Amino acid sequence: MNYLTPNNLKTIGLALFTIIFMSCGGGECDLQLNLPDPSNSDIYNNELAQIDSYIEQNNLTANVTASGLHYIIEEPGTGTLRPSLCDEVNVDYTGYFMDGEVFDQNDGITFGLNNVIKGWGEGIQLFGRGGKGTIIIPSYMGYGGFPPPGIPANSILIFDVTINDF
Repeated sequence: MNYLTPNNLKTIGLALFTIIFMSCGGGECDLQLNLPDPSNSDIYNNELAQIDSYIEQNNLTANVTASGLHYIIEEPGTGTLRPSLCDEVNVDYTGYFMDGEVFDQNDGITFGLNNVIKGWGEGIQLFGRGGKGTIIIPSYMGYGGFPPPGIPANSILIFDVTINDF
């Protein structure tokens, strides 16, 4: 007897989704990002060097996380509360490449933080409500070799963000 029928697979998928969704309730969030270790690869190190060069050429002062995400906090936001992966966030943002070409822009868009590229998942958690700044995302934390239309494969992405609410 085959237990993996299409209907059973749908039921299993729905059950898994429900378990994940329910684990985010009650103010506790168990979701965590699986972040890459950029020190193991020439590709990662090359991108980090490109980002460092961009920061230097533009006279920026940025922080960097262990994953290689670079960020600049202009306004930290109010309070000590930060969004988690289980939160929906409302943000304004402009996304552009290192040459300054804008590829995307939105004001007041809301989305689940667990449904975005890893760079956003990590970067947005660094800001509080009303926080404002820039996140610079290496391609391995963005779209890598499988980007949406309008973004070249393996692109380093820069986002100016304002966290309106979560």
